[in-house]
Amino acid sequence: MKLMLTFCRLLRIICICLRYRLDELVLSGIRHPWAYGLLRVARLGRPPSQPRGERLRLALESLGPIFVKFGQVMSTRRDLIPADVALELARLQDKVPPFPAELAVATIQAELGAPPQQLFRHFDMTPVASASIAQVHFAELHDGRQVAVKVLRPGMLKAIEKDLALMRVMAAWLERLTADGRRLRPRDVVAEFDNYLHDELDLMREAANCSQLRRNFGPGSGREGMLLVPEVFWDYTANSVFTMERMHGIQVSQIERLREAGMDIPALARRGVEIFFTQVFTDGFFHADMHPGNILVSNAPETLGQYIALDFGIVGSLSEFDKNYLAQNFLAFFQRDYRRVAQLHIESGWAPPETREEELEGAVRAVCEPYFDRPLAEISLGQVLLRLFQTSRRFNVSIQPQLVLLQKTLLNVEGMGRELDPNLDLWKTAKPYLERWMRERIGWKGVRRRLEQEVPQWGQLLPQLPRLVHAQLSRPDSSVALQIELQRLRKAQETGNRLTSGLLIVLILALCVALWALTQGGFQP
Repeated sequence: MKLMLTFCRLLRIICICLRYRLDELVLSGIRHPWAYGLLRVARLGRPPSQPRGERLRLALESLGPIFVKFGQVMSTRRDLIPADVALELARLQDKVPPFPAELAVATIQAELGAPPQQLFRHFDMTPVASASIAQVHFAELHDGRQVAVKVLRPGMLKAIEKDLALMRVMAAWLERLTADGRRLRPRDVVAEFDNYLHDELDLMREAANCSQLRRNFGPGSGREGMLLVPEVFWDYTANSVFTMERMHGIQVSQIERLREAGMDIPALARRGVEIFFTQVFTDGFFHADMHPGNILVSNAPETLGQYIALDFGIVGSLSEFDKNYLAQNFLAFFQRDYRRVAQLHIESGWAPPETREEELEGAVRAVCEPYFDRPLAEISLGQVLLRLFQTSRRFNVSIQPQLVLLQKTLLNVEGMGRELDPNLDLWKTAKPYLERWMRERIGWKGVRRRLEQEVPQWGQLLPQLPRLVHAQLSRPDSSVALQIELQRLRKAQETGNRLTSGLLIVLILALCVALWALTQGGFQP
């Protein structure tokens, strides 16, 4: 039965692919004589009347929520797919038909142990938003606080496992049949999508991400007023249910409404860039799904103009090494020091050690110089990173997943900032922040901060230091025994070498005797 269901699903996928002429899309990417022949046969029918990206987007929408989510993830991998396809896939919306409210009620009861009518004073049965993974209902707690309840679509785990199995098979065939397939590494893309999807299916994980981001910008962080993050209500949260504070604001893309509310739009654009770089370089933990649907601006009098973050299913994390590498790269870009950019790639280990520094420097210069000839306000930092990643592929540079996620988020932030203020100079906004960050890391402040971080560990070790030193000094001298053992091993090795030499001489003599006997006819009958 399971095999039959898988076969039926595969048959449906094939039918939809043929309907949107994805066969023509695949065959056109195969560099092989028989592929050209099949392509000519395929084109004897009705030629595609729509661009390839649009056909792919429509096919993914027809295949259901999992394929829609896959298209959304693929749209962020502009280092792997053509630009026209990426732009079209970016149009995939989270608006999908909601599932029945009764199923949401059943999920809440199963996860939280009681129906929503008992858990909440009021629960709105009509979802306010519906996405490919979950949908959101507004509710009110018994103490009067307004909340938003996110409920996972029922049966999602089984559905994605079946579709992911098919995606892996198709990716393997694509990688085997086409040169572009091998270059784009579709199996790696599916594996990356698998990780993203399973993370988004665990709403407890999303709630933890939300809680961490709220703490990073909450009271005592020194950044109060920069970013508002909803409070998590853990008593009403489980693997398939996530209850958070209901947030009120204006979507960041609704610029006219923001102006009517009396907000300083250019200042709002600059603040968004500052929030992003604070998350990346100070915390190493950033909201990685910052499209306009997930970003609001508060219109409440007490928090007017503050950004509000929503949807924490995808976040990025950077190590200290990653942060230092990125900051130095950005500053080298600002200073047009292309040799330093090449050195950073090789020193980091992302470029093979045999890479010629001057060749990589020339490639980086070819990427960056066209941008520097424009006014700074017209330069896209995200596009520079994108071109750099594409160029790096020629040198077998391994692009780390967290950096691709960062580049995708930077494109989102830059796009939102430019939409708010077309004259936004992202470079001018970011450079002072990065320079200040580097000074704090390298200067006395950075040293003092690292010492403060190490003090608790040293506080535990220092009292033990005299005992550890005494124990080390009290150990018997093992150097004599070690020397005797080395001499014994050397003698054993010499004995073995003599024995091997003796056996070799005997074998050579035996071989010589045998050859002499043959030449003398001693073995003739």
